[in-house]
Amino acid sequence: MGSNPASLNDPEPRPITEDLPLRRSEDLLLNMGPQHPATHGVLRVVLELEGEKIIQATPDLGYLHRGVEKLCEGLTYQQIIPHTDRLDYICSMSNNFAYVRAVEKLLGVLIPERGEYVRTIIAEMQRIVGHLFWLGTQALDIGAMTVFFWTFREREVLLDLFEQVCGARLTMNYFRIGGVNGDLSPEVIQTLRKFLNEFPSKIDEYNSLLLNNRIWLSRTKDIAVISAEDAVSFGMTGPVLRGSGVHYDIRKAEPYAAYGKVDWDVPLGSNGDTYDRYWVRMQEMKQSARIIAQCLDQLPEGPILTDVPQVVAPPKEKVMKDMQSLIHHFIIFTEGFRPPKGEVYCATEAPKGELGFSIISDGGPKPYRLKIRSPSFVHLGAFDHMARGYMIADIVTIFGTYDIVMGECDR
Repeated sequence: MGSNPASLNDPEPRPITEDLPLRRSEDLLLNMGPQHPATHGVLRVVLELEGEKIIQATPDLGYLHRGVEKLCEGLTYQQIIPHTDRLDYICSMSNNFAYVRAVEKLLGVLIPERGEYVRTIIAEMQRIVGHLFWLGTQALDIGAMTVFFWTFREREVLLDLFEQVCGARLTMNYFRIGGVNGDLSPEVIQTLRKFLNEFPSKIDEYNSLLLNNRIWLSRTKDIAVISAEDAVSFGMTGPVLRGSGVHYDIRKAEPYAAYGKVDWDVPLGSNGDTYDRYWVRMQEMKQSARIIAQCLDQLPEGPILTDVPQVVAPPKEKVMKDMQSLIHHFIIFTEGFRPPKGEVYCATEAPKGELGFSIISDGGPKPYRLKIRSPSFVHLGAFDHMARGYMIADIVTIFGTYDIVMGECDR
């Protein structure tokens, strides 16, 4: 009665010898996404695991493929502009800017000084919007909900300004080949100045929630570390590259618009981890506010659209008043202009990194070939390298640290 009942049916125990393994080990293959909330239904990552440790992480793209590059080859240069909004729909103005700069480089068109200043203001407003969206969603993925609400509070102010400028809040169509579609009204400038006065204190509020938060620090410090050499080798750009300490920003290396006429700094990280990339983006928002304030102070008088009738349609104010301008606008938009034969590549410093457009012209009204160099697609190439050795729970943080949008990955 005192014996263990289970031992009556047990076989004779074998002696443990050195030839027999003490445990069995095997790798586990795990699909993360596309249904996972953090992959938003548009990304699948195939994880090879040893326990919870990542041995290999392979991104599987193509769930949002729309063939934008091929679609653009069937449209005139003017008609392509609205399609660039949908690439990075969080920062659509930046896509407009990058595309029109490439066409202007192909044409050799010069932009009026006021137009360049307005473009710079809008581009930096868009950078702030993009970084606010990133910070709120990255914090939300890690578990900090308050940051999400606070960042969207300031983002809403800028979206209201975008709505006043161009009539839209998400997929905005404002930039034109040769300038912008409309000038900044005094009301927009006044509201923007008020926003700039208050915004630095708002950034300090975000930091008060995160800088000493032990959960945030444990999820970002020494996570997804990439050295400066590896970051350059993988072709990384933007905050991801500068987080590894590489001093490269297209706005400084090849100044365009009004960036060469204002004073600002390039924030750099030192460790190349997720925390450094967070810190760089926070500092970039302060620098963007600094750039916008200087542009408003220096904003010159003059036209916002270049005067090249065979290429550029007249501004909307003139179109509405003049029937001849209306007809010319219709011809330019539907039949298109004919740039010279040639090939051009133009890179722009978008919020996520280097956004470049490569265009081959055969002299017709439509591009013979259009290729987009999107930072999100390039950064995903380093995903496996940055994920190896970390845990499954870190995948969401690593995915977020790039500030990826799949619209520009699956072009």
